[in-house]
Amino acid sequence: MKLAAVQFRSPKGNPALARVGLEELIAQAGSQGADLIVCPEMATTGYLWHAPEELAPHAEPARGPTLEMLSRQAQQHRSWIVCGFAEDSGGVLYNSALMVDPFGDLVRCYRKVLLYDADYSWARPGRQRMSIGSDLGRLAPAICMDLNDDGLINYLHRAGVDVLAFCTNWVDEGSEVHPYWTWRLAGWPGWLVAANTWGEDEEITFSGRSAIISPHKKVIASAGYLGDEVILVDTENLSEPTVQPPDEPLW
Repeated sequence: MKLAAVQFRSPKGNPALARVGLEELIAQAGSQGADLIVCPEMATTGYLWHAPEELAPHAEPARGPTLEMLSRQAQQHRSWIVCGFAEDSGGVLYNSALMVDPFGDLVRCYRKVLLYDADYSWARPGRQRMSIGSDLGRLAPAICMDLNDDGLINYLHRAGVDVLAFCTNWVDEGSEVHPYWTWRLAGWPGWLVAANTWGEDEEITFSGRSAIISPHKKVIASAGYLGDEVILVDTENLSEPTVQPPDEPLW
């Protein structure tokens, strides 16, 4: 199977423009034969919002314009797509991710369970872990801070998840992110497809370095610290897991 992660910096507060940029990158991954394409957390809005009233004009229902775009690309490329967005469910806002199947159908709308500090100003937490069987194995979504939740790790084992579609806006805390991600998932024999954002949003800087990490917890492909980018791994053509070093120093 071919796994792809889209690293993307959303133009803040402009979902229409964000969808244009996302669609170009998703199409790039799809044209390379990606079976699964994962996009970042809050990929259509930017991340930092201080109140529900501030974000609400840019949020949308699960079956909204972002789903329309994802559905179009999923059907065209026969790909699974998982993409983070700001969900408006009857006036209640969630930090959510859409799971779209290769027929363009919405199969799950996952709501982030473990909120980060910056989420609490506007989001309500989700309550349910979820996964779905597919031709790629069992797929599960997770969003950023969820990776710090032992409940997620236990769920991956209990549900027999094969691929974790990880939509994130991982904050740059001055250290490489990959060792932490692999440590959190040590002992779970599945693939991590981590799609991150990059750059700054007010006082927060994001770490980029989107990655595809093997069941052996080796980094097979990695994006840069800065810049929109698509990374892709063909899992059938790997000899043995090897770490791909950064193209340039991070700091």
